[in-house]
Amino acid sequence: MPTSYITFLLLALFGANLAFVTPIALSLAIQIQALAPDNVESLGLVLGIAAGIGVVLAPLFGVLSDRTRSRLGRRRPWMIAGLVVGILGLTILALAQDVPLLAVGWVVSTLGWGQVIGGLQNSQADRLPASQRGKVAGLTGVVGQIAPVVGAVAGGALAFNSLALFLVPGLIGVVLVLLFILFVRESDTRERVADEKLDVKGMLAKYTFSPRKYPDFSWNFVGRFIFFFGLSLSSTFTAFFMSSRLGLPIDQIGGTVALVGLLGIIATMGGAIGGGFLSDRLRRRKLFILGGGTVFAIGAVVVAFAPSFEVIVAGFFLTNLGIGVFSAVDQALVLDVLPERDTQAARFNALNSFSFTLPQAVAPIVAPAFLLIGIAADGDKNYTPLYLAAAVCTIIGGLVVLLRVKSVR
Repeated sequence: MPTSYITFLLLALFGANLAFVTPIALSLAIQIQALAPDNVESLGLVLGIAAGIGVVLAPLFGVLSDRTRSRLGRRRPWMIAGLVVGILGLTILALAQDVPLLAVGWVVSTLGWGQVIGGLQNSQADRLPASQRGKVAGLTGVVGQIAPVVGAVAGGALAFNSLALFLVPGLIGVVLVLLFILFVRESDTRERVADEKLDVKGMLAKYTFSPRKYPDFSWNFVGRFIFFFGLSLSSTFTAFFMSSRLGLPIDQIGGTVALVGLLGIIATMGGAIGGGFLSDRLRRRKLFILGGGTVFAIGAVVVAFAPSFEVIVAGFFLTNLGIGVFSAVDQALVLDVLPERDTQAARFNALNSFSFTLPQAVAPIVAPAFLLIGIAADGDKNYTPLYLAAAVCTIIGGLVVLLRVKSVR
């Protein structure tokens, strides 16, 4: 694909992730602290509810995207709708006066920005040749990691105003995604004919796939699920972990989170770009995926027992390196093993997204159980078991891909 396509793709992904991930990284924690200071665990419930609803609806939207007939093509109408819904959700978050309304806002935001990010992923499945998948996955992986860091910096600066805290990243996302929609052309699909009639029974069948028919897609799904479950265990409470270990109020932690993230960008760029480019050049994916999971695990163990800020930074550096390698190379592997690419790419991308969104739904709900292990007498949460559990999961995820996926080296 030409450089212009990749450039607009990266800008759009940065914008969409800035709008969508900034609340996860910081903004929601600030809002929860303001609305329910004695019940910060409700953050996990808010994130889990939204992720669960997104999981239920993703295949439906994917199938409809595959079957969309319009002058704008199959993907762009859904991305435009996603922008409108996403901004609406962020507005609700900014104006929420209680946790239930905050949960509603995050559900709406998740559905909207999920369509935008899904459309960009489907575009890659539609267009990218195998020889570019690792490289582009590496670049998109870097963008996906930089966006939350930029969001944390912006969040720290905008924490005094909840409207700006949510809407400034959202509006930047709208502008950058619109550039992609306006300048990346998609073929007119008004004459496209669906292979089969879609009814309720047929739609429900689209929510499943045959592991026997698509074994590599299935095993990669399992490996990704376990890895991202471990990642979600640790990342959900990062702001609260930093606040606890460093003795800083949660509304003053944004700068510290951003500093750690900025240092981690170096690791993420090295892992994502280096892993993606090397996996294309060497035509190998699985060893890089296991390596990414192992490096993340080492970093998580370091964080779990870190006695000082400097050691925490070193641990997060390693986790970022591992995330970069795993995310980039496994995203390329997803495209390598994606079934029915010409006719059902969005459907299988949506089903594959379960391997990311289901852990996001389950892990934040499970995580508080680890926080209560060995809890201090003064009620302070114990974050060490949480990071150790995350380490075990990421190694197991890498091993599943290495040992069970057969068609890709």
